[in-house]
Amino acid sequence: MFTGIVQGIARVNAIERLAGLHRIRLDCPEGFINNVEIGASVAVNGACLTVTSAWPADHQAAFDVMMETLGVTTLGELQEGDPVNVERAARIGDEIGGHLLSGHVHCMASVSSVEAPENNRRLAFSVPSAWRPYLINKGYIAVDGASLTIAELTDDGFAVYLIPETLRSTRFGSLHEGNRVNIEIDHQTQTIIDTLAHLDLTPRGAD
Repeated sequence: MFTGIVQGIARVNAIERLAGLHRIRLDCPEGFINNVEIGASVAVNGACLTVTSAWPADHQAAFDVMMETLGVTTLGELQEGDPVNVERAARIGDEIGGHLLSGHVHCMASVSSVEAPENNRRLAFSVPSAWRPYLINKGYIAVDGASLTIAELTDDGFAVYLIPETLRSTRFGSLHEGNRVNIEIDHQTQTIIDTLAHLDLTPRGAD
């Protein structure tokens, strides 16, 4: 499990592209992989990956990304030098500053617009139609592993507003229109919506 609070920005150092598998090495923030063990879980742009090798002295860690993950996330599009959001798995007693995430990406979305009002930024995302019923105004959403609050619903997705600290500590400051991101729907919201649909009930305000 993860908290949705991104712990830093890593950069792709190298990618080995094999049949059905990418081996990715990341340059991690200083101290991020201290005391890391092989087999530990790390969220990379919101996708839960397993550490396969680590070099703490060089602040580097490696991960194997399987074909299934490559097909449903943006990790298959990564290039050397790209920034990624990273978070280590939560431990018992950690503060949950965002909302609990599984690290299982539901879908990919694309940035439909970027606006820069003074001292913050508005990002709008276009979401595949199958996942739009789970978008709730003022509800939780995870974008590239970051726990965010949906500020507005749009015709094809949602928008969020980001403060300077969020832009500094995540890769969102470098996003442009057309970029793709990983989306994890809030699991409680998904359960409620699916239950109402099963009972043939429509959530208030869904029409």
